Amino acid sequence: MRKVLATAAVAALAIGGLAGFAAPAAQAAAASHGCPSGAVCIYPGAGWNGDRPTHSYYSYGAHNLRDMYGVHRVFNNQTDGATVRTCTGYNGSGCQGFMGPGWYIDKNLTPINSITLQP
Repeated sequence: MRKVLATAAVAALAIGGLAGFAAPAAQAAAASHGCPSGAVCIYPGAGWNGDRPTHSYYSYGAHNLRDMYGVHRVFNNQTDGATVRTCTGYNGSGCQGFMGPGWYIDKNLTPINSITLQP
């Protein structure tokens, strides 16, 4: 997957047609908004929570989510083109779209039960 440097709307179409993605000011490579380089971070609410993520995930594969209801910000600060997907089922089943490095989305996680990280 190529990193798209364009408006959020055009880039959202390029990364799988998902609406609602936005690019952060900084590129994913160094720690950004309190999220370490190489991680996918989740923040409570539709904001950066003072640069304090509540969850950080580093390893490829499925990660089950617990007690995450309502809107959360999901930020992919992975490197080398690694992507993240949100999934309605546990253990990475029923996944939606791909979000590349440097992108975030404010998403209702009530129906989301897991995320997957993949190279």
